[in-house]
Amino acid sequence: MNHTTLKILIADDDRELAEILKRQFESRGYRDLVMASNGEEALVKTMELRPDLILLDVMMPILNGWEVCKQIKSNPELEGTRIIMLTGIGPSLNELTSPLYGADAYLDKPAEFPVIEREIDRLFPGDRR
Repeated sequence: MNHTTLKILIADDDRELAEILKRQFESRGYRDLVMASNGEEALVKTMELRPDLILLDVMMPILNGWEVCKQIKSNPELEGTRIIMLTGIGPSLNELTSPLYGADAYLDKPAEFPVIEREIDRLFPGDRR
């Protein structure tokens, strides 16, 4: 399935990891990629750019990923925005916590890119924009 026209925000304070993700998306034909390095920046860019998908790190400065997720999911203007939480806090804590804040999916770091792609396919079924 081709989702390469999705607008994606990669929000992670680990710049190296964010760059690796960006390059992996680009190598698969994705072109509309934006980066944020803290929770506040992620919220501002979400309001400005209205991404289809956010890859959101939990442990970030200013606002953590769960706070960002909660604010996005409670805003009716951002209703279609999908969020995949990425975190190194451990799969069981992520599994327990991320759904409470409205995350559409959650993956433990480091997430293999094919696993991220499977989640995108699941979140955007039949989407061939």
